[in-house]
Amino acid sequence: MTKPGSVSSVSSVGAPDPTRHRAKGSTVSDRNPKLTVADVCAELNVAKSTFYDWRAKGTAPRCIRLPNGDLRIRRSELDRWMDDREEAA
Repeated sequence: MTKPGSVSSVSSVGAPDPTRHRAKGSTVSDRNPKLTVADVCAELNVAKSTFYDWRAKGTAPRCIRLPNGDLRIRRSELDRWMDDREEAA
């Protein structure tokens, strides 16, 4: 329960306030979200093993390795990678 006049980390509809725990001046970039390997594989309709094969061959989209070892792919990087593979019909 919050005191009158205090700031709650939960909005009036019960969802967490996404701006509550950000560093001062930082913003969430909705223009270039980071995708998980599962997100990319679902979008491309390929198995995770195929994605990791592409990484081993150096043909996958560039990835960001997080401190916990997980990978993320920028939306803009996936779009660029797809454009580079587009064939003229």
